[in-house]
Amino acid sequence: MKKILLGLCLSIAFLSAKAQNTARVMTYNLRLDVASDGENRWDKRKELLANQVRFYEPDFMGVQEALPQQMHYLDSTLVAYDFIGVGRDDGKEKGEFSAIFYNKSKYKVIQQSTFWLSQTPDKPGLGWDAACNRVCTYGLFENLKTKQKIWVFNTHFDHVGKVARMESSKLILAKIKELNKQNLPFVLTGDFNLTEDNESIQRIVTELNDSKKVAKLVYGPDGTWNAFDFSKPVTERIDYIFVPKKGVTVNKYATLSDNKNGRYYSDHLAVLTDLTFDK
Repeated sequence: MKKILLGLCLSIAFLSAKAQNTARVMTYNLRLDVASDGENRWDKRKELLANQVRFYEPDFMGVQEALPQQMHYLDSTLVAYDFIGVGRDDGKEKGEFSAIFYNKSKYKVIQQSTFWLSQTPDKPGLGWDAACNRVCTYGLFENLKTKQKIWVFNTHFDHVGKVARMESSKLILAKIKELNKQNLPFVLTGDFNLTEDNESIQRIVTELNDSKKVAKLVYGPDGTWNAFDFSKPVTERIDYIFVPKKGVTVNKYATLSDNKNGRYYSDHLAVLTDLTFDK
């Protein structure tokens, strides 16, 4: 009888671990903090945005356009989370972050760093024909219960440089291969400043899946960039979550059009995915 009970307990433990072999991943361009945004400036929407994140409870959230004061606010408000990432202008606190917030009660960081989308990725600087410094922050995380490991990469492509965007795609794909020697599950999140028909996005999807295209359930507007204009449909998609061709199942994909009284929380809509890992 004891052997039967022990076997039953082990089976339940195995199934429980397998059931937790999942992650909820969000990407969110916060819109930087500028006074010229008027009624849409950060101070008027930061609490709504933070509450939105708390409501959806992503395990990981890649953010873009996050200035130091925005990072400090989210870090102090989202108490269930820690983050990795640095400012793109000095590798410390200066400039926008492409940081990754993670639920610290579920995951721990095994490895993390940031590289610049340039010919000299190990130090701050402009790449190719880019208008701004651009970075990719990444981390290897371990689930505290299941010990499942996952790589998370988060980036923000240049909005001008055509060469920079193509070279950034190549650089990130090469970095993923370089780091992920164990063929672990991974995700690539970000604001790519490009629609899906662009050659730089097409370069990425030669090796990765666009989560929206392979999701079992898709919900929300077609686009992700709303320009703070609630009167028009959101049709332009420039924010993405990419996953490997194998090993990750996208159960749900949503573009979150949450608002209050006709005002969005950012000029981008957050993208949310529920993922299952095959191993």
